[in-house]
Amino acid sequence: MGGGFGGKETRSAVLAAPAAVASYRLQQPVRCMLNSDEDSMMSTGIRHPFLAKYKVGFDSTGWLTALDVQLFSNGDNTMDLSRGIMERAVFHIDNAYRIENLRCHGIVCRTNLPSNTAFRGFGGPQGMAVVENVMVDVASYLGLDPTAVRSLNLYREGDSTHYNQRLDYCTLDRCWNECQALAGLKDRRKEIESFNRLHRFKKRGLAIIPTKFGIAFTALFLNQAGALVHVYKDGSVLLTHGGTEMGQGLHTKMLQVASRALNIPVDLIFISETSTDKVPNTSPTAASAGSDLNGMAVLNACQILVDRLAPIRKSHPDGSWQEWIMQAYFQRISLSTTGFYKTPGIGYDFATNSGSPFRYFSFGAACSVVEVDCLTGNHRVLRTDIVMDLGESFNPAIDIGQVEGGFVQGLGLFTLEEPLFSPANGQVITRGPSNYKIPSADDIPEEFNVSLLRGCPNPHAVYSSKAVGEPPLFLTSSVFFAIKDAIHSARTEFGLTGNFSINSPATAERIRMACKDHLIQMVSKPEPGTFLPWAASV
Repeated sequence: MGGGFGGKETRSAVLAAPAAVASYRLQQPVRCMLNSDEDSMMSTGIRHPFLAKYKVGFDSTGWLTALDVQLFSNGDNTMDLSRGIMERAVFHIDNAYRIENLRCHGIVCRTNLPSNTAFRGFGGPQGMAVVENVMVDVASYLGLDPTAVRSLNLYREGDSTHYNQRLDYCTLDRCWNECQALAGLKDRRKEIESFNRLHRFKKRGLAIIPTKFGIAFTALFLNQAGALVHVYKDGSVLLTHGGTEMGQGLHTKMLQVASRALNIPVDLIFISETSTDKVPNTSPTAASAGSDLNGMAVLNACQILVDRLAPIRKSHPDGSWQEWIMQAYFQRISLSTTGFYKTPGIGYDFATNSGSPFRYFSFGAACSVVEVDCLTGNHRVLRTDIVMDLGESFNPAIDIGQVEGGFVQGLGLFTLEEPLFSPANGQVITRGPSNYKIPSADDIPEEFNVSLLRGCPNPHAVYSSKAVGEPPLFLTSSVFFAIKDAIHSARTEFGLTGNFSINSPATAERIRMACKDHLIQMVSKPEPGTFLPWAASV
């Protein structure tokens, strides 16, 4: 199971290996149990922290002509999935922008901290955050609106990425324009400017961010799935697939695929729990590909059954499903079959920078408005508008829930969750909710609008749908950059202009220190050219 849900995909070996050794030596069953802080925080690992250094070339309009990036990730004391995560970050360093000359060099660093592992996004959000910072820096240098710079550099239909994959069915511009319309961007910006003029210690900010997320495992062999379908004499269907249900609605979607393929009610179909004695050699339910891979395998199995039943249905067109199945049984037609699917048209060679690492892309855009308290560093997300291209969604309720859930999880990544380690021995200090803040109900945007793009079928996935697990998470960076926009307003009022840096997550401490004023100047080194009213009065 991917997504960092307790590190179940790979980190279980850390616990399983000692138990296996002890069991072998003692010739007795051995069980190891960890409590929550030992498991989730101390031993499983966290999302990989990244450091980026870049050089960028651009013209006076904000058009990016070249970008050279060095990415460093903290893999900590074992390799785990750090290489794959870095590969995903390198693939997504462009986010949604066409940069004609782009070079990215990724380095995984070994340290003495607990090993880091896979989380939702798998390195993609870290890479995409870099180029979004570049957009803000370029806009600040040129005195332009970051939204205009982003809009100018967006990918369009037919463009190619830095790994030479052509973008077909690219709906970025539609997502971008519809999100601006949904958010009422121009009016919202005027309201924010008016609010900021009237308030000294509370500032509001706005940011609109696009996203482009590639769908497939970058490890080619993982792009496969199987399914097993049994039909019984009473017409009931038992379905088993290789995906793991973690509350994301995968079983529900597989029921829908089978129901549509067999043209029978969902009530006749039953899901068997995922087990390797039914479907062997399953790939992890990860990379946002669970519905795509398993759905196509289920569709393949159901289509085989439909083909077997075709002569009976043709000879008795007015019969019911139950009658057709009973006739098939008496005619000794097999009513059990396996399905299999392997993703076609993918495969990438790093040596030649050729091939297609992804089957397709999910697109989206989000606009967020925040209010920052410059004296405490606290912030509120006043409004977020999201437009996502999820193809022809066959369960919008599930998909919208995934978008909302991914966004809220991203709030932790970009604004709240700051892991701390002891400088003496490297132990994790932030082990639980008392000292590690995760998103709560109070952090959800006060006004939250999610819209799915219409009329954008996807020919590369089951029933023209698109993956939804990981793509929406990065949209939460709109909150991060809205916070940065609000801080910029506060600094401008204090006489500080130009670019500044704030690391993610944008915690209250970091926001407060970035909102420069005479109180902060008393405890920190003044920036060059800063007017100090308290010093002038002495």
